[in-house]
Amino acid sequence: MDNEYNTKHLSEVLKLFKEKKKLSDGLNQVEVKRAWSEQMGPAIEKHTTKVHLKKDTLFVRLDSAVLREELSYGKTKIINNLNESLGTALIKKIVLS
Repeated sequence: MDNEYNTKHLSEVLKLFKEKKKLSDGLNQVEVKRAWSEQMGPAIEKHTTKVHLKKDTLFVRLDSAVLREELSYGKTKIINNLNESLGTALIKKIVLS
């Protein structure tokens, strides 16, 4: 018996919907903020005042110069951890301010 319905996984349908409605940027912003909070933990989250993704660059504003300096040494590891949490290589660069 032929299946006359075009079947797709829900994840495929959601991806197509996001692309069609141009929702990806907004959803990526939400996901990046979640990943930052989850990966960096409450101590760093407490000093984070803004997290913003623009194209493939993550801009993070911190209220501690000492913490900013400390995190700058581990940018590559932070990028890898965030991308792993996001399930895609969304972030290529981090700018700490």
